[in-house]
Amino acid sequence: MSKTTFTDIDGYISSFPDEVQNLLRQVREVIRQAAPDAEECIAYGMPAFKTNGKPLVYFAAFAGHIGFYALPTGHKEFASELSGYKQGKGSVQFPLGQPLPLDLVGRITKFRAEENRQKA
Repeated sequence: MSKTTFTDIDGYISSFPDEVQNLLRQVREVIRQAAPDAEECIAYGMPAFKTNGKPLVYFAAFAGHIGFYALPTGHKEFASELSGYKQGKGSVQFPLGQPLPLDLVGRITKFRAEENRQKA
């Protein structure tokens, strides 16, 4: 990941090679469709979305994968579908060179958006 400090998601995405930019744009678009009211921002140096003033999901590009963060409940709720991917505490890694599970990203985002609505 780049050491640059980004102020917006467009700047973040444009810092990567074309093929990675394409993947990041796909993830961003799926999140936008799943949570059209979400606010975009940069948090912890990566693209992030918020709803109802609370974190929704984050994503980031790394050397070998796209990281997706739907803390904490998004990962628990979809544990069986995420089980084929490498995971860390609150993160899942989608390997570069494999199709992104965009439908799953969308469903996790919708789940998290509803959770944030209920807590608001």
